[in-house]
Amino acid sequence: MKALRNYLDKIKPNFLEGGKLHWAHSTFDAIETFLYVPNSTSKSGVHIHDARDSKRTMIVVVLALIPALLVGMYNVGLQHYLAIGQAEAVDGLAKFLYGLLAVLPQIVVAYGVGLGIEFVVAQVKKEEVAEGFLVSGILIPMIMPIDTPLWMLALATAFAVVFAKEVFGGTGYNIFNVALIARAFLFFSYPSKMSGDQVWVRTADTFGVGGGTVVDGYSGATPLSQLVTADSGNFADFTFTGVTGQPLSIIEMFIGLIPGSIGETSLAAILLGALILIVTGVASWKIMFSIFAGGFATVAVINLFAANLVMEMPAYYHFLLGGFAFGAVFMATDPVTAARTETGKWIYGLLIGFLAIVIRVFNPGFPEGMMLAILFMNAFAPLIDLYIVDANIKRRMKRGIAAKTLTNGGKGNE
Repeated sequence: MKALRNYLDKIKPNFLEGGKLHWAHSTFDAIETFLYVPNSTSKSGVHIHDARDSKRTMIVVVLALIPALLVGMYNVGLQHYLAIGQAEAVDGLAKFLYGLLAVLPQIVVAYGVGLGIEFVVAQVKKEEVAEGFLVSGILIPMIMPIDTPLWMLALATAFAVVFAKEVFGGTGYNIFNVALIARAFLFFSYPSKMSGDQVWVRTADTFGVGGGTVVDGYSGATPLSQLVTADSGNFADFTFTGVTGQPLSIIEMFIGLIPGSIGETSLAAILLGALILIVTGVASWKIMFSIFAGGFATVAVINLFAANLVMEMPAYYHFLLGGFAFGAVFMATDPVTAARTETGKWIYGLLIGFLAIVIRVFNPGFPEGMMLAILFMNAFAPLIDLYIVDANIKRRMKRGIAAKTLTNGGKGNE
């Protein structure tokens, strides 16, 4: 590492003002600060100094996402080999390898397109390369179906970075979550590639690995979509099934061995990521807890008036299935687009949980409501904070007037 540090110090003058490569200063600075913590500190205008910069914060979020990503890769392979009837004949390593080969190109495309745009914008504006896309670049493929065409993923990433981020001023100024805008763009532009029972399980081979023929009775429907399209009846008599019609257990749902988006299926891995974010102080536990509390309370009320299978479904199934947990932990807690006041975080989270369940239950055409709920509350987060701050100011003014009245012997401002 010392040799690398010496090499960077040696070539650094070329990228400074007056150097022959000064036009690429933003690119060099991004690489240097990614590898090493900057050795410069603010001289004035600040009163808090912290060794952890935003790049390191983003790296913690990426690390917290790794468990869900790894389980997602294995699950992609498992669902594929179940679909072609070879799950028993293929070991776990082969399943993971298939999933790795299927998911890795999506990660490369997302990072390549997103970072490419950010580097170009930084060079043109002669600013530092923002680090926000370190997280968005891995979130985007994790919330997409595995069979999303790469060109669509590239188009959605470019749209999200340009129109949901850069037009607002870059990292820290965007109103909406960048990764969710990418998903929303594809959902409304190419709905057939983002819904239905043909996009959640890859049945074709990947780079020549995993070839085979789909078995009879195969279905790639997610558990949530199965419930929405099911005939009327009692939820207690309903059985969630896998791609070959086999019953799915609660344990399989908890671990994440079900059809769904790459990173959203495993509640176990998501909770591990949540623990990392909470312990390191990177994400707000108040937002996470309030989302689950809001969802639980909403389901409890809806269950009282249940008129169909979805309305009868207990709250823990809502948390196990779809993107509810993933959205609560990794999307809604985005510090840029979430509420920032402590009281506002509770309100923000409760409303997301409420809206997500309402959309799921009362919109049979769209069984997954977490994306729309978070984006909707992203728009209202600044308003929530505004009212909270305004209320705090009014309370303090009242306390100040009361204290002054007591000091003046009950004569107020006289």
